[in-house]
Amino acid sequence: MEYTEKVMEHFMNPKNVGEMEDASGIGTVGNASCGDIMRVFLKIENDVIIDASFKTFGCGAAVATSSMATEMVKGKTIQEAMLITNKAVMEALDGLPPVKAHCSTLAEEALQAALWDYAQKNDIVIPGLEEPKEHDHHH
Repeated sequence: MEYTEKVMEHFMNPKNVGEMEDASGIGTVGNASCGDIMRVFLKIENDVIIDASFKTFGCGAAVATSSMATEMVKGKTIQEAMLITNKAVMEALDGLPPVKAHCSTLAEEALQAALWDYAQKNDIVIPGLEEPKEHDHHH
């Protein structure tokens, strides 16, 4: 399986790894069938994501997409962060092997789940944000 240099770089030296103690929102998504679990921590002030970190148990692509996604949301407003799709994450990594495309979907879902958590904790509504669905992917 061919990984791009960017994927390898984020896999070997992932950015923003670790739990965040004072996170504003935490999103955990898992994919039981392939065993990937992704948890994203966001620190949000005045509607801006000032910090992001993640913990991922999973394959190299899952680690790389989490790393890239947390890099991409830093400094963004909540609305801007909502526009970060799995496609954007994959493009930022110069692509993923098709069989690993679901990893970037997990990254997108974990981000949205963390934003949802933040909205719930602060009793705010983020337009366009949907409640994370509990789901199980079947390949």
